[in-house]
Amino acid sequence: MKKTKWLLTVLLISFILSIVMSITSEGLIPKVNVVIGIVIILLFIFIAVIFDMIGVAITAQEETPFHSMASKKIKGSTNSVRLLKNSDKIASICNDVVGDVCGVVSGSAGVLVANTISESFDINKSIIVLVTTAIIASLTITGKAYGKTIAINNSKSITEKVGKVLHRFQK
Repeated sequence: MKKTKWLLTVLLISFILSIVMSITSEGLIPKVNVVIGIVIILLFIFIAVIFDMIGVAITAQEETPFHSMASKKIKGSTNSVRLLKNSDKIASICNDVVGDVCGVVSGSAGVLVANTISESFDINKSIIVLVTTAIIASLTITGKAYGKTIAINNSKSITEKVGKVLHRFQK
C-alpha cells in the first residue's frame, strides 16, 4: 500500500510538472525570437542536469557526517539527513521526475524552435527538427554524464548545499 501511494505521488507530481513546464514552454517560445527560444531550451537542459546531479549526489553520500553536523547544529544538516534517509525517493524525484520532464519539454520546445527556424529560413522542416532534437538529446545526455561524475566526486558538498537551500526555504 505504501509503495502504491508513492507511485501515485510520483505520477501526480510528474503530470503536474509536465503540464506547468509545457504550458510555460509552449506559451513563451512562439512569442519570442529564436535566440530566446534556444535560451529557454538550454535552461530546461540545465535544470535537468542540476537535478540529476542532486539525485546522484544524495544517493552516493553516506549519512554519518551529516549526523555529526546535525549534532553541532549546523544549518541545513538535519535537512540533509532527511534527504539521505529518503535517497531512493529523492533520486526518483530529481533524476526521473524533474530530469525526464525537462528532457521531454526541452524536446518539444526544440520542435517549436525548429519550426520557427524552418519557416524563417525556408529550410526543410524534417531536417531542421531532426538536427535540433539530436542536439538537444546530445547536450542533455552529455551534461548528465558529466554531472554524474561531479556529483559522485562531490556528493558531500552537494548534499550539504541542498540541505542549506532547503533550510532557507523552511524559514
